[in-house]
Amino acid sequence: MRAMVLEDMGEPLRAREREIPAPGAGQLLLRVSACGVCRTDLHLVDGELPDVHTPVVPGHEIIGRVVAVGEGAEAAIGDRLGVPWLGYSCGECAYCRRGEENLCDAARFTGYQLDGGYADHVLVDHRYAFPIDPFYDDAEAAPLLCAGLIGYRSLVMCGEAEHLGIYGFGAAAHIVAQVAAYQGRKVYAFTRPGDSAAQQFAESLGAVWTGGSDECPDRGLDAAIIFAPVGALVPAALAAVRKGGTVVCGGIHMSDIPTFPYALLWEERVLRSVANLTRRDAIEFLALAPQVPVRTRVECFPLEEANAALACLREGRLTGAAVLVTGA
Repeated sequence: MRAMVLEDMGEPLRAREREIPAPGAGQLLLRVSACGVCRTDLHLVDGELPDVHTPVVPGHEIIGRVVAVGEGAEAAIGDRLGVPWLGYSCGECAYCRRGEENLCDAARFTGYQLDGGYADHVLVDHRYAFPIDPFYDDAEAAPLLCAGLIGYRSLVMCGEAEHLGIYGFGAAAHIVAQVAAYQGRKVYAFTRPGDSAAQQFAESLGAVWTGGSDECPDRGLDAAIIFAPVGALVPAALAAVRKGGTVVCGGIHMSDIPTFPYALLWEERVLRSVANLTRRDAIEFLALAPQVPVRTRVECFPLEEANAALACLREGRLTGAAVLVTGA
């Protein structure tokens, strides 16, 4: 099998040939057809995530078909499945028993502690692989598995917010904006100052206001989601939400949040983070997406060009999401 492997932190991925693994008990072997390129992959490669053990194959927005089934695993040869970031939880700890498996201390994550989808085969736990609606082709479906799921979980954290701000209009934002509009919410898109292309993209998806992250609309927002990994956006978003409003940080990594006056948090504003996802999120969102319908905008790269795709993401040269395709 072909794989793009992170062997040393901060170094480019290396193309390697590996033996195709055999699935153990409860595992599935998937032939990967597409894998989205997520900002979390960039944080991994750039050494911004803790406790990374190399070598590791990144990638956690996987679309593939079952080619082998381990003992006790529930799937059939040929099933098309999607594999997200959460790849394992213990099912026994207090978090798991409360339905908070995303916070499980023993959780393992695809493309981080578990080899992921920057390859043409991947082993997965059958409990963390989900059917994909035929409405989507493989490349279109891939961003749903993280950009879509984390965006959906972030949106749920916003409650019934009618006027919703989104900071950072990339892969996750372009999906959640469509869901928010479908639900009757009004979307306010904040981009890098002067990024007219991203603002036009947001307008094409129904945003009622667009502007730079250094601007504010003429009304207070009910909630805001921050997807850009920029800590300075936290006080900016708090300043933009009304009394009692909520700011949700939707990323796994963010630069340090600068000090800010307590007045920005006072009046019962809420600041919270979203960590990972649950299987319930996956089931709910993957059922909702084709009803909206969410349409993803993707730019496809051959598997061997994973480093080029990561560079495009790092440099802000993507409109929508990058997807690696294997030719399967």
